[in-house]
Amino acid sequence: MKSTVGVIGGGQLARMMIPPAISLGLTIKVLEEAQGMSAEIAATGVGDYRDLDTVLAFAKTVDVVTFDHEHVPQHVLHALVDAGIPVHPGPDALLYAQDKLLMRQKITELGLPSPDWAAISDADELGDFLDAHGGRAVVKTARGGYDGKGVRVVDDKNGADDWFTALAEDGRGGSLIVEELVDFVRELAQQVARRPSGEIVAYPVVETVQKGGVCAEVIAPAPTAAEPARAADGSASTVSEVARDIAVRVAEGVGVTGMLAVELFETRDGRVLVNELAMRPHNSGHWSIDGAVTSQFEQHLRAVLDLPLGSTRPRDPWSVMINVLGGPVGETLQDRYPAVTAAYPAAKLHGYGKESRPGRKVGHVTVSGAELDAVLADARAAAAFFEG
Repeated sequence: MKSTVGVIGGGQLARMMIPPAISLGLTIKVLEEAQGMSAEIAATGVGDYRDLDTVLAFAKTVDVVTFDHEHVPQHVLHALVDAGIPVHPGPDALLYAQDKLLMRQKITELGLPSPDWAAISDADELGDFLDAHGGRAVVKTARGGYDGKGVRVVDDKNGADDWFTALAEDGRGGSLIVEELVDFVRELAQQVARRPSGEIVAYPVVETVQKGGVCAEVIAPAPTAAEPARAADGSASTVSEVARDIAVRVAEGVGVTGMLAVELFETRDGRVLVNELAMRPHNSGHWSIDGAVTSQFEQHLRAVLDLPLGSTRPRDPWSVMINVLGGPVGETLQDRYPAVTAAYPAAKLHGYGKESRPGRKVGHVTVSGAELDAVLADARAAAAFFEG
């Protein structure tokens, strides 16, 4: 069987693929963007993921190519496919993770529930949308935004003038996306894995908490996920069933291979709406390293190699993952490890090998157990101690 996986991108997602690759007896190689990145331990090359010659030379040393991020240009992805190199997910699927406007169009085409949205190219079009949606809306850039970047709430038609100017100066044209400001009660994330031969497995839907546009907490499974929700066809169902159905339809509809995360809004009137997509392991699934029979990182490797997929069953009734943001000034996470684990022995730390700076994800903590309140309290306390 194919046994060498190449990962483009040297961030923490690539880093967290290394332990399951070793357990599965695989060889994993990483093309990192610069020396000293999170996944340096498995880096076999340093180079620009936008440069075709660099990526092609790396890809020829592995059996299958996958990704730590979705920023590799389409012409590079297609060149790999044309050279006969298996790429998972493929360029035709990744397109919808790279471009939010194309994603919104595809989600609408698939008949899946979304916030009201429109493509806009000037302030007047933004003003028309604001007038029709209560005077406030969310504006997004089509490409490049993540962790709160490229997203802003506006209440004036001139609130995105700088972005319109940047589009005009870029010379390629294009549009921004404007979406209704959803009155949601919470944010959810649904992960599924799909292998090239078509097998799909789903993880429990989880609840996510964002701070400053960055994922701060994940509760798995999402509390009250068994309560009623409105399916896309208007029929009654549960939140977990609706979320799973949406993610499966996205995976099949765009041909995802590997892990897929669908970020969702649950609204006050019982709807579940698609927010964004990620076609790789995702922050909302980090709990699965310690909390599920098969972690999202092992599952991703299985999927891209077209191996039978593993059980997604939780090991405990509850798991809570808290991101460590910023980290202790003048110290490392490991400096604080003895004291934190002595106080919270159930806490599992995953450090990303990054230097601390305000707001930066430098690691995460997971705690699992039978009582949600106790698990949540311990996870928050342990993460706060690591943050300093």
